Amino acid sequence: MSLPVAVVAGLHTAARAAAVDRLLADVPGSVALHHDLATAAAGTVVRTVRDRDGILSTGETPLVNDCACCALREDLVPELRRLADAGTTRLAVVELWDSVEPRAMAEVIASGGLTVTSVITAVDPALVLPCLGNGDDLAEAGLAAAATDQRTVADTFARQLEYAPVLALADSPEADDEDRELLAQLHPTARRIPIGADARSPESLARAALAGFDVEAAAAAQHPACALLPQEADGHGVSTLVWSRRWPFHPERLYAALEDLTCAAARSRGRFWLADKPDTLLHWDAAGGALCVESAGPWLAALPDAAWETVPPVRRAAAALDWHPEHGDRRTHLVFTSPALDRDGLARLLESCLLTDAEYAAGRDSWRKLPPAFDTLLEV
Repeated sequence: MSLPVAVVAGLHTAARAAAVDRLLADVPGSVALHHDLATAAAGTVVRTVRDRDGILSTGETPLVNDCACCALREDLVPELRRLADAGTTRLAVVELWDSVEPRAMAEVIASGGLTVTSVITAVDPALVLPCLGNGDDLAEAGLAAAATDQRTVADTFARQLEYAPVLALADSPEADDEDRELLAQLHPTARRIPIGADARSPESLARAALAGFDVEAAAAAQHPACALLPQEADGHGVSTLVWSRRWPFHPERLYAALEDLTCAAARSRGRFWLADKPDTLLHWDAAGGALCVESAGPWLAALPDAAWETVPPVRRAAAALDWHPEHGDRRTHLVFTSPALDRDGLARLLESCLLTDAEYAAGRDSWRKLPPAFDTLLEV
């Protein structure tokens, strides 16, 4: 189907609504679809379809498996297909509810045979640091999408922010240079477009909404082995530390330092390896004072040659560019971004968690016998 679909996400409700209004005003023949999950407790999800002049239709869809997001998935694609078949809509703007993450919805839309032309996250720069520092569960904030939703405000916001190639920035009198610098360092490759920008500008939101988006490439780029992480940066009181080492961490020393490392920065992410689990690529994802560590599968160096054909080309290319004769693609690469970041202290703490020279020289058979301090965290 040829209907262009732009996904607009974000926990900052006012910014998101302003971005959608901007698109409806600037793209003739555009309509916006929004599923309000706030009514899920009553057993339904409310769908609204509107254009620049007002509401065109409303409807309710029942919960699916007691999951509001599941109901959204079941209802969204048929509605988009209806618009596509009518042939009168130039752009469908899918305005996601507060805590819905754009990756899942972009993939649902694409799998339904429709064309996602952009993913945009709307942001109020003054609220970036408060959101990243908010470790509350979504349920506590009234933003859970299902009874089983265990996400936090911070990690949800971080994924919304970092997945989108376009950030729509609200006019925010409260935002200062530190806020804007934090946003720039968290997602340096994003196109940052003020919502009030002139539509005739090369950086207009309307052009960005129709620019094109590769759902498969975006998914591959989220894998911790090849994610495009921020580079070293320093400005307006905000710093980004990139810490990369070939040697593995000692499991007990790293585990003992987790709280200090997690609280050292507003946001940290990347990949790492443990001496007692040399074949497992581990994903580091921290925000709001909480850390998620999970297995992202094997390192390529741990796979037989025949299995490489099952790995996405982007990951094979990333490994080839950074291949080590002894360790292959095994490398710890962590990135910490925060105002008032203690770069030197953080680097010293990370260094102290590595194997010592003597431990490293003992070899992998010895490493595997180290206490498995992360087994409980990884639910091994």
